[in-house]
Amino acid sequence: MPISYSASSIRPPAIPGSRKKHPPPAFRIAVEVPSPSLWESDSLMANPTARPLVKRVLLMGTCLCDAFYDDVARATVEVLEHLGLSVDFPEEQTCCGQPAFNSGDWTASRKVARHCADVFAGDLPVIVPSGSCAAMNRHGNLLQFEDHPDPSIQSLAGRTWEVIDFIYHSMGIKTWPGKFDQPTRLAFHRSCHSRGTGTGEAVRTLLASIDNAEVIPFGQSEQCCGFGGTFCVTFPHISGKMGTLKLDHILDTQPDLLVGIDMSCLMHLSGLAQTQGRPVPHLHAIQVLRNTLLRPTPA
Repeated sequence: MPISYSASSIRPPAIPGSRKKHPPPAFRIAVEVPSPSLWESDSLMANPTARPLVKRVLLMGTCLCDAFYDDVARATVEVLEHLGLSVDFPEEQTCCGQPAFNSGDWTASRKVARHCADVFAGDLPVIVPSGSCAAMNRHGNLLQFEDHPDPSIQSLAGRTWEVIDFIYHSMGIKTWPGKFDQPTRLAFHRSCHSRGTGTGEAVRTLLASIDNAEVIPFGQSEQCCGFGGTFCVTFPHISGKMGTLKLDHILDTQPDLLVGIDMSCLMHLSGLAQTQGRPVPHLHAIQVLRNTLLRPTPA
């Protein structure tokens, strides 16, 4: 009988100890399995644990994954386990503190950051499926604690990785053995918070290495999408104009799929596109890596 993926929450059951280990992807026996789609999450992944789980990492799930995009967190776990990593999900985690930080309320932001550092204390890598949350841990926190250095904050900064950056630069994986069923044009939006990091190079290289994938350039690709966290709430008209301009350049290239590393940016752009009557399929880069490693459906 075919094996099909059984969707499960990113919140794991409690186990003894201070940390809660995220369970491996759940599988079940099924009589009928629909043909998997590269745009859908309930797909059959090839070799979900292709290597022995020999190294542990911690997953920071992010607020957007918790509230809206749980499949991005699930894809992160599935890909990392496919690569031989055991993923722990500390249940006590909350926000990284970025909204308060960007709003200028550093007193509140420092409180959240200290909690985050306590939850992710230790020496394990902290993997984040978000360039902006990773940047908050690595850069924003160091800035707001500049006058009062905190060893736990510095430790968190040194161990935090955006997930694709980690796969490419820390694990040394330079090509991805996935495949699209047909030639697929990918427009990659590199979010602003990944500037100065290796994430952009990592995503472009891995996406381009997928069989039948073409990463297409578009105009003003380095411009902000207009989301900016609290910026889009404080200045919605400016934010909307920036996003529309970004969409104009992206859609001029007629992509099959819009790919990003921050669901906040993709949420902003896809919302504008939907409202304007020109929707575009969109996925986080980690979902693309997961979805192109699909197990063929048995006949």
